[in-house]
Amino acid sequence: MRVIIIGGGIGGLTTALALHAAGIEAAVYEASATVRPLGVGINLQPHAVRELTELGLGDALAETGIATQELVYANRFGQVIWREDRGLKAGYRWPQYSIHRGRLQTLLWEAAQTRLGAARVQTGKRLAGFIQDEGGVTARFADGGTATADLLIAADGIHSVVRRHFAPDEGPPKWNGAILWRATSEAPAYLTGASMVQAGSHHQKFVVYPIAALPDGRRLTNWIAEIRFEPDHVWNREDWNRPGQLGDVLPAFESWDFGWLDVPGLMRRAEAVFEFPMVDRDPLERWTDGRVTLLGDAAHPMYPIGSNGASQAILDARRLAWHLATAPGWPDALAAYEAERRPATAAIVAANRGLGPDLVLELVHQRAPDGFTDLDSVISRRELEETASGYKKLAGFDPAVLNARESWSVTTGRPG
Repeated sequence: MRVIIIGGGIGGLTTALALHAAGIEAAVYEASATVRPLGVGINLQPHAVRELTELGLGDALAETGIATQELVYANRFGQVIWREDRGLKAGYRWPQYSIHRGRLQTLLWEAAQTRLGAARVQTGKRLAGFIQDEGGVTARFADGGTATADLLIAADGIHSVVRRHFAPDEGPPKWNGAILWRATSEAPAYLTGASMVQAGSHHQKFVVYPIAALPDGRRLTNWIAEIRFEPDHVWNREDWNRPGQLGDVLPAFESWDFGWLDVPGLMRRAEAVFEFPMVDRDPLERWTDGRVTLLGDAAHPMYPIGSNGASQAILDARRLAWHLATAPGWPDALAAYEAERRPATAAIVAANRGLGPDLVLELVHQRAPDGFTDLDSVISRRELEETASGYKKLAGFDPAVLNARESWSVTTGRPG
């Protein structure tokens, strides 16, 4: 079996590595002319870290990112609402990593080049279209080149060329009214030095977590400032690398100095700021047509709530490789992959539209907009625990379930 993978992002590259580990020939075609460590930070939840670890990348992840120790929710005054252990401290067998998106992609790219061979991981190959018949599927690229294989996996993001084949009238992504300003800053460590913090409410929120340790004890710290606007507000096409202006967002957070975290001070340390509207798409009724299927953001773009986008793409990759390696034939494999992953990710898309685990921030804001003296009178411990545990179960990283689950690796003598 030979597989074409369209897109050299996190989902596409993990798919290539997972297929290689399962003994399936794959080639990656990335539209960008070069692969550079662009973007800002992301989180990899333990279920995704497990899959990358089983692909032989555990040590590289540990060297590249920060093993997150705790998650803290706070209001806009810095009063702590909820604090929970994360990763190994929470009893998982695998860490949670906060990591630079570009560095993770570079790590995966280099691993794919080493394992698949450089000729099978190509840049400058923008997909123009594809055709398929009983004998295979052929990808046509904008530079005039073609590639033919048994299957085509589209991991080409929220503006997927292949997705338009499935939903030609879908139109642009759906914007929920929020704009995110994202950046990294070199700053002193706060709290544990490996804490992820989400503060504020549905209408104004600040998310921060360290993504790399610096030699002087400081941290390369990722932050996201989010403000919600009216539906008629003009917004730009979503792009992880669109330059933004600090002056457009800093005034709204000027008073957010919590003592244990100086939000405006952290924001002023940023060398570059990127602007990103919070968008997703409605779940599709199908991902697969014949020899072609979708994966990652091409299949299920979701709001960046709950640290789940990249993690779900990694789960897609591993399950697709497993089904292709174990099913009687590729039609059964693609059907089983879609039957498993499409409903699961559609549920997360819906949950993230309903604020997911961030719901606790909004509940406390509504009930105590000026702060509180007694948290128990505002929200019960049971509400907090049920919100946190419910989302973990929905997204597939409940610790007891994940720790007990059998491996998805297929033994071929290769890593993973």
